[in-house]
Order: sequence, then C-alpha cells, then structure tokens
Amino acid sequence: MTTPRGFRDRSDDSLLTLLGEVPELVRNLVVAEVDSAKKWVTSAGKDVGMGGVWFLVALFFLFWSLPALAAFAIIGLSSWMPAWLASLIVVVVALLGVAVFALMGIARIRRLSRSENPAKAIATDTRIVKDVIDEY
Repeated sequence: MTTPRGFRDRSDDSLLTLLGEVPELVRNLVVAEVDSAKKWVTSAGKDVGMGGVWFLVALFFLFWSLPALAAFAIIGLSSWMPAWLASLIVVVVALLGVAVFALMGIARIRRLSRSENPAKAIATDTRIVKDVIDEY
C-alpha cells in the first residue's frame, strides 16, 4: 500500500526488515547531504565571485574619481589663492594621508609578527609532549 505522496506504508514490516534497510537509508542520506553541500558550495562560489567582480568595478570607478576630486579641490582653493599654492596644499594633504595609512599598516604588520605563529605553537606542543614522554 502506498501513501498519497508515493511512499510505501511500512507499518506492517517486521523489525528485522526495517533494521536491515537502515544502512541503505543512511547511505542515501549521506549521499544526499554531500550532493546538497556540493550544490551549496557551487552556488556560494558563484555568488562570491560575482560579488568580487562588482567590488572590483566599484574600485575602478573610485580609482578614477580620486583625481577628479583632487582637481575639484585645487580649482576650489585656487579661487582664494594662487593655483600653485592650491595644488601644493592638495599634494601635501594627500602625502600626509599616505604617511598616516602607511604607519598604520606597518603597526599592523608588526603586531602580526609579534603574535605566535601556529607552526611554532605546534612545534612547541610537540616538544612538550616529547619531554613528558621522555620523563616516563
């Protein structure tokens, strides 16, 4: 007898019959889960890839808008002062920004070099275990 969804009614099956089918059901479940995970990884990979492309496009437009912004600042400042002084001010402000962000990057890299490397931690743990084994 089948149910409306097409599944077989198992209420009359013996316990041994049901237990005998458990390995196949578990195998089918594992295969279905692996297939589902593959589909999800493929879909997520496509989404991440397209998101990365859109970020690159945004960075392209940002890259080309920065000179326009600098020109706007120079033109705006040149209404109050000579154009050469306005250009010099914009360049100095930009170089100060470069210096500040470079120092922040250097500080971050130094902090990274001070942290313990996972490979060093594993080597230290291995040495400790060897020392303990040698004691016994």
